[in-house]
Amino acid sequence: MANVKGSALSSRVLWVQLNHGEPGLNRLLPQCSAELRATIEAGIHKAKWYPFEQFIELITTIDRLFGKGDLSLVEELARYGADANLTTIYRLFYKVGTTHWILGRAVRLWSAHYDSGYLEVMTRGPKTAVLRMRGFDSPHKVHCMSVMGWARRSIELSGGTNVFSQETKCRTRGDEYCQLESTWD
Repeated sequence: MANVKGSALSSRVLWVQLNHGEPGLNRLLPQCSAELRATIEAGIHKAKWYPFEQFIELITTIDRLFGKGDLSLVEELARYGADANLTTIYRLFYKVGTTHWILGRAVRLWSAHYDSGYLEVMTRGPKTAVLRMRGFDSPHKVHCMSVMGWARRSIELSGGTNVFSQETKCRTRGDEYCQLESTWD
């Protein structure tokens, strides 16, 4: 089964703390499985690997408790994760790199965040990108939505405006791979 780095979990927990305070965290914890609750209570280490299932559970639980329960909060959580994790250590890259260059770095960074599958990034013109996730052990709609939210925010951080993204293929629907397409001004 796939694993995810703690930075993906910690940014979502931080979103709860910043937006809903200690009462929000106290509301979240009892709704989590014993395993996820133990992970959060022990303190999430950003560089440690955690089961991918905990990532999905955390996002869907946050969406149910603090959103509408329809996964509409997934993108906001991913955007926050991009801001929390990308605007710190990678801040200089966003100032000097083009949007395509930034998205191209995601190919190299994939294995730093997931221990399964790989990412391909292709261009279809100066303001279009296609991201394909291949070979991921545990395809899940929430994961695709999270990658799409991250990609949108990355495009914005590197200067793109009016970003439009859509998932055009998904393994959860029987496709060979998951594919996200983005265009921007």
